Amino acid sequence: MSAAVEIVSFGYLHDAPPTAHLTIDLRHHFRDPHVSPELRYMSADDEPVRTAVLNTPGITDLVDATATAVAAFASGPSAGTVTIADGCAGGRHRAPTFARALAERLAEAGHSVTVRHRDLDKAVIAR
Repeated sequence: MSAAVEIVSFGYLHDAPPTAHLTIDLRHHFRDPHVSPELRYMSADDEPVRTAVLNTPGITDLVDATATAVAAFASGPSAGTVTIADGCAGGRHRAPTFARALAERLAEAGHSVTVRHRDLDKAVIAR
């Protein structure tokens, strides 16, 4: 069954997570490109960041598992948009890359998907 899906990527260091049916926290289990000086000031708009994130062990499995969760929400008796929020520390690397990969996977499965990157264009946080 297909569903309308909204994906919101965000950074925990900017503000509280957005309201969602499912929130994915990417901070602790997946390597942060921010720690690499050559990637720090790049974002998910840059291929080296996307490659680094998508080659992290477990990320594609999590994309697949999240797509399965969306299908479960969509099969429920109540109609409506399924909202997925995914966050990392600053919202510039892992979260938007994950959001785009999930959107692609869901669109391939026939879902109508919108993606919003809440913090992608914000300044890099010094830490």
